[in-house]
Amino acid sequence: MMRRRDADVEAAGMLADKWWLFLITGVLWIAFSLMVLQFDLRSVSAIGYLAGFAFIFVGINEFMVMAAVNGWKWLHAVLGVLFILTGIATLAWPGRTFLVLVNLVAWFLLFKGTLNIIVAFATKGAELWWVWLVTGILDIVIAFWAAGYPGRSAVFLILWIGISCLTRGISEIVFAFQLKGLKGELQAA
Repeated sequence: MMRRRDADVEAAGMLADKWWLFLITGVLWIAFSLMVLQFDLRSVSAIGYLAGFAFIFVGINEFMVMAAVNGWKWLHAVLGVLFILTGIATLAWPGRTFLVLVNLVAWFLLFKGTLNIIVAFATKGAELWWVWLVTGILDIVIAFWAAGYPGRSAVFLILWIGISCLTRGISEIVFAFQLKGLKGELQAA
């Protein structure tokens, strides 16, 4: 019978072998964020389409993460399905869903920012814990800015999508190199 620690080391080794997958998705996220931040703000429908494609990409990314991790696979599957369905709905009705999307994103950012701050303080002292704190504060500031100024909805949506894609890309690249380092440590042991 395999001991729990041996199973954890084996699972970590399997995840560390897939470090390059997170590097590729991180680079793709950063490239997508550059495209988003250069987007034309004059068309509500165009912004709806852009958001739809972003949600679909996030959903696909959740399925990739699900394939790479051992725990919480069901949660990544549920999130993947929800993001893809949201993306499809946004593509189907881009103009009508624009304001709904802005309000939902504002609420999402409020909750996400709060959770990021909680994670930051829960992991204080760990490497890069402050990234969670900064991201959480930015999320909350953007959420209140969008909720308080509905006339800036287009700018808000583009800004949120672009910054979210950029931070996701950076996070995945950092995670990729942490996994690569873990792979080296496991091979040495």
